[in-house]
Amino acid sequence: MAKAQSSGLGRFVSWGMVVLLAALAVGLYVYRAPISGYADVASAYSARVACSCRFVAGRSLKDCEKDKLAGMELVTLTDDASTKSVTARFPLIAAHTATHREGYGCVLESWED
Repeated sequence: MAKAQSSGLGRFVSWGMVVLLAALAVGLYVYRAPISGYADVASAYSARVACSCRFVAGRSLKDCEKDKLAGMELVTLTDDASTKSVTARFPLIAAHTATHREGYGCVLESWED
């Protein structure tokens, strides 16, 4: 009876390793795939446009959501009124922040690789 239990545990561990390796492979593919470039650009663009909408035009963030282009439904926006900034996030892949600077408008924070 003990042998059957250890065999079942061994299979569970083996399948767990297979699932973990598959998830790691998918994660690396997504990170290096074209979607990471799209996510980076989409989040940067959305942050800059939403910041201008929010702090230059004076609209609500909810109203600024309407300005997102088709295909950018996964990008989420959050604002911080105290720093006059908007952060746009593409889930698990990219996030960018744009800050309103007097005389310059909304400027993206510097990009780092």
